[in-house]
Amino acid sequence: MTRRHFLDHMAGAAAFGAASFALGRTVEAAASQLSRDHKSCILLWMSGGPPTIDIWDMKPGVATGGPLRPIRTTGDVEITERLPLVAEQMKHLSVIRSMSTREADHTRGAYYLRTGYVPNPNVVHPSYGSVIAHEMEPKIAGLEIPPFVSIGGPSEGPGFLGMAYAPLQVDQSGRVRDVQALVEKERMDERLALLAEIEGRFAKERRGPAAGEHAKVLERTVSLMRSDQMKAFDVASEPTKSRERYGDSGFGRSCLLARRLVESGVPFVEVDFGGWDLHDDCFTRLDQKLPELDRGMSALVSDLEERGLLDQTVIVWMGEFGRTPRINGDAGRDHYARAWSAVVGGGGLQGGLGIGETSADGSTVESKPHSAEDLMATVCQAMGLSLQTNFTSTNGRPMKIAGGGAPISELFA
Repeated sequence: MTRRHFLDHMAGAAAFGAASFALGRTVEAAASQLSRDHKSCILLWMSGGPPTIDIWDMKPGVATGGPLRPIRTTGDVEITERLPLVAEQMKHLSVIRSMSTREADHTRGAYYLRTGYVPNPNVVHPSYGSVIAHEMEPKIAGLEIPPFVSIGGPSEGPGFLGMAYAPLQVDQSGRVRDVQALVEKERMDERLALLAEIEGRFAKERRGPAAGEHAKVLERTVSLMRSDQMKAFDVASEPTKSRERYGDSGFGRSCLLARRLVESGVPFVEVDFGGWDLHDDCFTRLDQKLPELDRGMSALVSDLEERGLLDQTVIVWMGEFGRTPRINGDAGRDHYARAWSAVVGGGGLQGGLGIGETSADGSTVESKPHSAEDLMATVCQAMGLSLQTNFTSTNGRPMKIAGGGAPISELFA
């Protein structure tokens, strides 16, 4: 079942003028309370697999190093010269240079990094966003918009946790499809009453969990349509100076939207920034992509810090793997999962660190390697989630949160 399927039931349902907001509080007051009650996470997802050897773990002066050069930062790490604005924010961010994972295929790698589990034909695992939305549910009772939002591209789904924890996908300007006022309120209420009667009868026939999940998502969809919290998606309402700070790009607008959503209490936001599958002409294309990354990512970190939200917001930067130290005959780099880098910060994590070490040519991890499970466990612990949590999959098997990974100890004071 897809979210579009549920929305089709609404047949043009309206977003009504009167907000269904708890105790008549304003959106701003509720957002402030939600932000105090829990942490959030923003995943900057670099789909395609970026060449982290050219960005976060530079190897100048060796054959595998490429033409880019490192620069100093406000942390104890050096990064690429193409990210001068991010370099100013590195006191808040740390680079994990010892990522070593086992999947160098795009689909399998994306699944593994987003769930903490390798693909298994017998079970579909929930993604970061779905797990966090599920575990944060008791703390976000006042949140009417979905707790897991994916901006600019699809994410992994909720797996065995059910469709209630599926991501709401929006475009880079925050537009939500199919939320349009095509019928009046009275007619809409009649349709909802009829639908509730039909679905109630269906559920009583013991048709399995799908009927219950369907009703739960439909209820949340109606709440979404009627909520004033939808204003969080309106990036265009942001002051011009703020929009200029993030840059006039899809990634910049996505980062601004992510800030608006966590400020409104959304516990998990994923921002998709694709185009990193650089098998050819790698360095020319990096010259185009890295300035866009620099502007949007640096603005996000500094904006969260200035608003007092950085300690409550975990930031993760990663793709599904890295790319080969060897530069191929097309001036590109190929898929490489053996040794690469991810970046984390905020949420009380230690910033300014370079964790782990790779060999002189970047081909192997020379220190303790870290897995997708370890990275996910680190995020969960930073957000206050118990790593002893166990789920039960649809086939009855127990599944440990974050795949049973171990948090990266250096990131915790």
